[in-house]
Amino acid sequence: MAADDFAFLHGTWTIANRRLKTRLAGADDWEEFSSKAVIRPLFGGAANIEEIHYPAEGAYGLTLRLYDAEKDIWSLHWATSEGRLFPPVQGRFTEGIGLFEGDDEHRGTPVRVRFTWTPGGPDSARWEQAFSADGGLTWELNWVMEFSRSAPAEGTG
Repeated sequence: MAADDFAFLHGTWTIANRRLKTRLAGADDWEEFSSKAVIRPLFGGAANIEEIHYPAEGAYGLTLRLYDAEKDIWSLHWATSEGRLFPPVQGRFTEGIGLFEGDDEHRGTPVRVRFTWTPGGPDSARWEQAFSADGGLTWELNWVMEFSRSAPAEGTG
């Protein structure tokens, strides 16, 4: 693992979202919408900040990713424009795939949250979110984002 694991993500992106409307109910009611994101490196790549805009919803979000060199682990912190800061997920990249987990709740139900990051080359990436309500025995995929690069990060291209 390295402090530059998320370097592939720096830049400006157009995102195709596919999100499960009803979670943890065995539903198959997906919605699709677009968003845009700008991801900037901080601390020489050992952190980055992502600002994301969901135009159809009139909403914004922010992710702060921090690399802890001593623990050799990333922490991902998500916040909404409504003022909610979610508990972080933590993890690392192994063989090119980033896997990050943490505890949260969904509508009062305790859940384990898993983010999976898959770089797809210089101009694409994929993020997935899954919930487990049984301590990680089973997982429900509930959000997929397909990133397409719009522009490189400032100073990288």
